[in-house]
Amino acid sequence: MHTLDLWSMAFVFLLATFVGFQVIQNVSRLLHTPLMSLTNAISAIAVVGSLIIAGEQKTTFTTVLGTIAVAASMINIVSGFLITDRMLRMFKERRRP
Repeated sequence: MHTLDLWSMAFVFLLATFVGFQVIQNVSRLLHTPLMSLTNAISAIAVVGSLIIAGEQKTTFTTVLGTIAVAASMINIVSGFLITDRMLRMFKERRRP
């Protein structure tokens, strides 16, 4: 892997992180649950891709990066489901004793 390739991939990653943060920051609360559902679906695709990368075992570096990607995607999926569940519970009627 060339150094230029690594720097260009790092640049794309940082740019995507910045743009994603700016987009998510301006989302209204009513759109939160549908947006989380969409990001969970995207994270599921990322898990599949990172499993393939980690499983290829071409180099130690790609295996470690793939494993980190699997862990990060799974944390994102689980926390997304927990946050979505919490948001949905806020809209349920509360029964009074």
